[in-house]
Amino acid sequence: MSQNLRVAVIGAGRMGIDHIQRIHRRIHGAEVAAVVDIALDRANAAIAGIPGAVALADAREALENPDINAVLIATPGFLHEDILHTALARDVPILCEKPLTPDAESAWKVVQAEEKLGRQRIQVGFMRRFDAEYAQLGELIRSGELGELLVLHHQHRNASTPAGFTNEMLINDSVVHEFDAVRFFTGDEITSVQVRMGKRTRNAPAGQHDPQHVLLETESGVLADVEIYVNAQYGYEVATQASFESGVVSIGGDSGPSVRTQGRWGGKIAPGFEERFAAAYDVEVQAWADAALQDRVGGPTAWDGYATAECCEAGVEAQRTGAKVPVQLNTKPALYS
Repeated sequence: MSQNLRVAVIGAGRMGIDHIQRIHRRIHGAEVAAVVDIALDRANAAIAGIPGAVALADAREALENPDINAVLIATPGFLHEDILHTALARDVPILCEKPLTPDAESAWKVVQAEEKLGRQRIQVGFMRRFDAEYAQLGELIRSGELGELLVLHHQHRNASTPAGFTNEMLINDSVVHEFDAVRFFTGDEITSVQVRMGKRTRNAPAGQHDPQHVLLETESGVLADVEIYVNAQYGYEVATQASFESGVVSIGGDSGPSVRTQGRWGGKIAPGFEERFAAAYDVEVQAWADAALQDRVGGPTAWDGYATAECCEAGVEAQRTGAKVPVQLNTKPALYS
């Protein structure tokens, strides 16, 4: 019998397909055992060329299969909670794409269920932590080489948004990554969120105010801001500038090479998040597989998923009211200390 993780990938949409191919082609120590999608024809298409993998329409059927010993959840967020509880009951390693669940109350119930299990099983898919530049900046912050970190400036820009991308989704689907990044860089919890609305681009759909300026504070007093601009037209760009006592460090932005020719100069801008963070996704899933084979979690935990859910709820309230909204967390269980 294989000593690899035998993974059930639940959800064969855009992200699920990406992970299926990643595990099949590039991840060591893991293999796709099953693909689950409510559209069985889509699940069948996803396992084409993957020996031994089965297509299923029901996540519970996959989780009851003794041949499956790990789960990757890539469904829409509103479907995560039930799958997470079922997978925890099986006591198998779980990689759950963000969000952990769509709201803080249900996310907290998942944390409580994992705490009752007595060990960490859930890794949440905040892939930016695994990006080479993010990792380097994190190491520089922790080294103290440039003194204390004082301020973080984030830019998060998309070319456009799909139909139905609401004002609240700017926070819940986009700024959620910056909430996790600020927590990752500082090692602090975020204590407050404020959202400012300025001039609105004509490219924003009805009902969406774009761009927005999000202001954050952390427990130790680090200030952070996020320019979230989801209809920027020109491409996908995620960048961070960190101000220290003895220097400034920038990551992200344009990708090379930078070319000068015929009176012009420039580089390339990634068209979407898959291209920008392709390598980070590979590192993330490999870290999950390596840790899971040792009964550990290799990245962001269920607590991180819960904490960012509380930040998102504060952010949406700040959008609505214009007020500075406190982030109020439940007591952190010892399991995550």
